Amino acid sequence: MGYQAIFERREMKYMITREQKEKLVSIMTPYMKPDKYGHSSVRNIYFDTDNYRLIRQSIEKPIYKEKLRIRSYGEARPDSDVFVELKKKYKHIVYKRRLSMHEENAMDWICDKKETATHSQISNEIDYFCQYYQNLKPQVFLSYEREAYYSKTDDTFRVTFDEKILCRQTDLTLNSENSGTPILPDDKIIMEIKCSGGIPMWMAHALSNEHIYKTSFSKYGTAYKTLILPRIKGEYINAN
Repeated sequence: MGYQAIFERREMKYMITREQKEKLVSIMTPYMKPDKYGHSSVRNIYFDTDNYRLIRQSIEKPIYKEKLRIRSYGEARPDSDVFVELKKKYKHIVYKRRLSMHEENAMDWICDKKETATHSQISNEIDYFCQYYQNLKPQVFLSYEREAYYSKTDDTFRVTFDEKILCRQTDLTLNSENSGTPILPDDKIIMEIKCSGGIPMWMAHALSNEHIYKTSFSKYGTAYKTLILPRIKGEYINAN
């Protein structure tokens, strides 16, 4: 495979200002460089049950949680390569399995339950996930603008900056316009540090000097609270 299919790492999130981002990027320059995607428009379709079982479990902060999504970098045509990703988190460690395939094949597999031509341990895990939860369907389109960097000496150490996070529950495809409800203030950016070991001392000092602290932030979880939960509550009130 020409891409990394299996990840096991820690992922730490920070909500920062644009000014803090500029300072961090300047500090990072001697140690890190943009990854192959550099700046990209990341698009995701998250799958869930009719009653949103996966995200409701996730926002309760259990010791173990999991989710399934299809991701593209930029607008995807039917023959564009996308990633089908199964992401699990257990005791603060993230385990991700992903397969790359054409967008059309990915949607046929996950949405229409057609057999995938890519048979592997990862496809078996995704098939089991879909069978276990049953009736999974696209629930949320979520996009954002991302800048990604990795260490010049350790490519397992990565830093990403995500902004302009948008979500919607209509037009759930990866080949449509970026649009939706913002879930982050214009002046805020989500930074993620991803590493298999510890944070380098230079980064630890930079975070301390800039008074940047870890936060709990889920894009899909925030989309659920912003877009979906108010609608569900409104429907319940109207029904009673």
